[in-house]
Amino acid sequence: MQYKDYYAIMGLKREAAPEEIKQAYRKLARKYHPDVSKEKDAEERFKEVNEAYEVLKDSEKRKQYDQLGANWRAGEEFRAPPDWQQQHWGGQGARFETEDFAGGDFSDFFSSLFGGRFRQQAHSHQAGFNRRGEDLQSKITISLEEAYAGTMRAIQLSGGAKGARELKVKIPAGVIQGQQIRLSGQGNPGMGKGEPGNLYLEINLKPHPFLQADKADIYLTLPVTPWEAALGATVAVPTLGSKVDLKIPAGSQSGQKLRLKGRGLPAKTPGDQYITLQVMLPPANTPAQRELYEQMAQQMPFNPRERLGG
Repeated sequence: MQYKDYYAIMGLKREAAPEEIKQAYRKLARKYHPDVSKEKDAEERFKEVNEAYEVLKDSEKRKQYDQLGANWRAGEEFRAPPDWQQQHWGGQGARFETEDFAGGDFSDFFSSLFGGRFRQQAHSHQAGFNRRGEDLQSKITISLEEAYAGTMRAIQLSGGAKGARELKVKIPAGVIQGQQIRLSGQGNPGMGKGEPGNLYLEINLKPHPFLQADKADIYLTLPVTPWEAALGATVAVPTLGSKVDLKIPAGSQSGQKLRLKGRGLPAKTPGDQYITLQVMLPPANTPAQRELYEQMAQQMPFNPRERLGG
């Protein structure tokens, strides 16, 4: 039988890290998948890639394979070392039986090294190629208003085993930053009779001009005049749904927080909207305006630094 260089098949160095192996497999599986590939030898290459991944992804199988050494060349005549099955899998349960892989999904080379170890899988010798498809991940950016009300989006997906395609996606009301929406069966195709993977869309919220989201809660800094803060007032406040009248208590201070219950994102547990007051001083640009400030200083003696000893 011929020696299989699994590293060469996957275009990897022998010291490749597990993540590199996984990335190489995904790339090659998409390239040679029989359902989408136009390569003449796609099916054969696809089987080779899967066989190589079956060994290299598993630390135990990879360790045993590496013990053959790095001096073998692909295609060379190969014979497993004497007592290989006994040495590595040990005992009577390690008896080598090539019929375990009679379906032909694995090469004789693979069977000679690992057949006895996986004898118990004989009833499903094609399971390695009836594998669920890889999941795909993508991001979608929406506005806070769309997150509040829900929306429909057409998204373009490029590449992957299914090639370029457009999907219409319903974004439910109440999604929050980082939340994932699962699109069942929209990932890469499965292998053999395996089910396709899923597509996971991660929600990214576009920055808003004056509202900020923290999970399902919404935050707003609200500018108010000194007289509104001192005397109290009712002012219109923007929310994601509509404007709401907010009562500002008399004697309010800058930095004080007020809450509008249930006015955040309508998630499973609806959020609230929190208002932070910011007292803004009008400018004194004219003599009359300066005179008003001077009158306030005389008629309203006030030392905000008193607790500092000033």
